[in-house]
Amino acid sequence: MSKSYQPPYSLTPPILNLVAEISEAIGRLSTQTESTKELRLRRINRIRTIQGSLAIEGNTLSEAQITAILEGKQVIAPPREIQEVRNAIAAYDCFEQWLPHAEADLLTAHRMLMTGLLEEAGVYRRGGVGVMAGGQVIHMAPPADRVSTLMGNLLHWLQTTDHHPLIASSVFHYEFEFIHPFTDGNGRMGRLWQTLILIRWNPLFAHIPVESLVHEHQADYYRALQRSTQQTDSAPFIEFMLRMVLEAVTSTATPQVAPQVTPQVARLLELLTGDMGRDEIQKILGLQDRKSFRERYLVPALAAGLVEMTLPDKPNSRLQRYRLTDQGRRWLQQHQSER
Repeated sequence: MSKSYQPPYSLTPPILNLVAEISEAIGRLSTQTESTKELRLRRINRIRTIQGSLAIEGNTLSEAQITAILEGKQVIAPPREIQEVRNAIAAYDCFEQWLPHAEADLLTAHRMLMTGLLEEAGVYRRGGVGVMAGGQVIHMAPPADRVSTLMGNLLHWLQTTDHHPLIASSVFHYEFEFIHPFTDGNGRMGRLWQTLILIRWNPLFAHIPVESLVHEHQADYYRALQRSTQQTDSAPFIEFMLRMVLEAVTSTATPQVAPQVTPQVARLLELLTGDMGRDEIQKILGLQDRKSFRERYLVPALAAGLVEMTLPDKPNSRLQRYRLTDQGRRWLQQHQSER
């Protein structure tokens, strides 16, 4: 292991400004109370994190389907995609057990993320690998016989660096993707590990959906990786990731309604007044099929934080009723004003 190893990156004025802005925003977020509403929002954000990270890799499951899997319910979807979600749920639940600089924890996390999906889960690759864009190779990773040494150097640097965790986590993420230490699953592992590093700085990052923002800017994510490789300087990638972190933190501090509200959810929000029972809502909507109502209307609205249960600890209670959240009311007001 080379103790003098130093990843190539420069600290630009935009990077330093972003670090300051994020630090201020996370400080404001830390003052919020541990109310039931905040805990529910954190759960929703965890679901968005998982959905965003897996969607980058081609997983098509929605937030509503991931919510159902999290609740132990049956979901009709490709078995591999369901396995990916279950693995990710298990991995994101283990943050408190892992140390970012521990190689054994890194390998355990990869095994957990890729179990049932990859034979070489939890071990470094034994062959060459390239990153493809369409039919073109845009990055040829270092030879397999160098992976162990490169990862050892990177983890040692992470343990000993005195740079701010916002910078160190982004540098690690880029270097990890450059090394591409595993046969598959490198993208989701890099994002998972950056989140883990940030959690060790501030536990609030366990519930801030940075991965969801990365998914929304997926093309920019890959461009930043490629520019950093071309320049032999990860500054472009650091800037990109810090912009995503800042946007995620500020949107969590001041929750924004997800822009993608389906017509079915919109109808539900428009007709929901006060506290209403399931049968009453179905009757007003003119729906006969309980399954269709649940899957197309109720579950997506709950997952998006637009509707809430009056008895959240007893989801199957016969006394259960539903009402708009503050977020749902804001969406409704904005929607009506735009008509």
